[in-house]
Amino acid sequence: MADDTAPPRIEILLVGMNGDLRGKQIPLEAEKKVWDGTVRLPSSTQSLDIWGDDNDDITGLSLSIGDPDGLCIPDRRSLAPMPWAPEGSQQVLSTMHEFDGSPSFMDPRAILAAMLKRYEERGLTPVVATELEFYVVEDDWRETGMPRPPQRLTYRGDPNGFQLYDMTAVDALDDYLRTVRAWAKAQGLPADATTAEFGPGQFEINLLHRADALAAADDCIYLKRIAEQAARRHGLKSTCMAKPYSDHAGSGLHVHASIIDRNGDNVLDARGGDPAALRSVCAGMLDTMRDAQLIFAPFANSYRRFQPGSFAPVDIDWGFGHRGTAIRIPDQNGPAARIEHRVAGADANPYLLLTAILGGMLLGLDEDLDPGPATQPGEAPPGNRRLTHDFLTAVEEFSASSFIGDVFGARYQRLYGDTKRKEAIAYLRTVSDFDYRTYLPRI
Repeated sequence: MADDTAPPRIEILLVGMNGDLRGKQIPLEAEKKVWDGTVRLPSSTQSLDIWGDDNDDITGLSLSIGDPDGLCIPDRRSLAPMPWAPEGSQQVLSTMHEFDGSPSFMDPRAILAAMLKRYEERGLTPVVATELEFYVVEDDWRETGMPRPPQRLTYRGDPNGFQLYDMTAVDALDDYLRTVRAWAKAQGLPADATTAEFGPGQFEINLLHRADALAAADDCIYLKRIAEQAARRHGLKSTCMAKPYSDHAGSGLHVHASIIDRNGDNVLDARGGDPAALRSVCAGMLDTMRDAQLIFAPFANSYRRFQPGSFAPVDIDWGFGHRGTAIRIPDQNGPAARIEHRVAGADANPYLLLTAILGGMLLGLDEDLDPGPATQPGEAPPGNRRLTHDFLTAVEEFSASSFIGDVFGARYQRLYGDTKRKEAIAYLRTVSDFDYRTYLPRI
């Protein structure tokens, strides 16, 4: 619970490589330094891996060069109240800048802004919406070492069953979900429908479309924080871990996107626009999907989500209204014509995710590409291209990709790839409980 006697504060936040928020708390009476752009943090803050290590030995971005500061330049559009903090407290997202005024090559918000600049130069505007899935678990995970569903959704400790669209599951956690919705409203997030998903304690919240992809990513990162803070308020824990349970559905982060031209027309409208544009845009995303899979699935756990027979795609394919495909076309005619990118897990960094998706779409706009036949319901995909199930393979394909170097910049490609390679190797070297249970008694 918030301490009503504590003074209000402003938090200036940076988005890290892994979608984590880092920053400073500043007394509200000293907020002028925020707006003056004089708040500093080490530039290496945005090179930290999932454990918080700056990996100076492989990146050379920390103590080996003196661990220099950068400037946290706030984006006033992202200023929002913090309903969980003392009354009057606020938060604002910032972008790391060098002292010469240039954005840091490591800043995910700057990377996405650079991609949007490419669209702007062509007179185009991406329109983006996200759908975030996450789990709510009991708050004893630190003691037990594993998650378990909220007691209100179990019988004698076991889940009541699949809860897809089950209103009793929504009702059981209504107090938590009401807090999430109230805080989203307080922050001005365009939150729409809330639904129960397959897994016990799994929910999805849809955010309405924005004609500003940077704001859409900000909405998503704020929603993740709201889900976590509201869970604390109710004695629970929320997680965007892609696959927290072996025997229950993973959590995705689906992206809907269309493109508007200077006249306000939807470029992907197959009826009123260029009929070939939608297909070519799909092909651009499909052709770059393996290269960018490390962005869509950034952790070792992420790859447990790609399983045949689940709603997470395993094939690099597309289809009309087909929820089993990697790229789904919900509507191809009229202003609502758009693509739905269904590959990413909830653990993806939304800024890097949108950069990769929009980069693939832009490739399809610049070139005349053919996605091949659409996958039909009840039939096998017509091609034989598949996503990888292996973390290290995704790292190597990301690191070798010319598309990634163009979209993210060669320096960030190297930083991200080297950092994730370290994580992948650590994962491969770790002997798990599965190894002991399976092999130790038998071999």
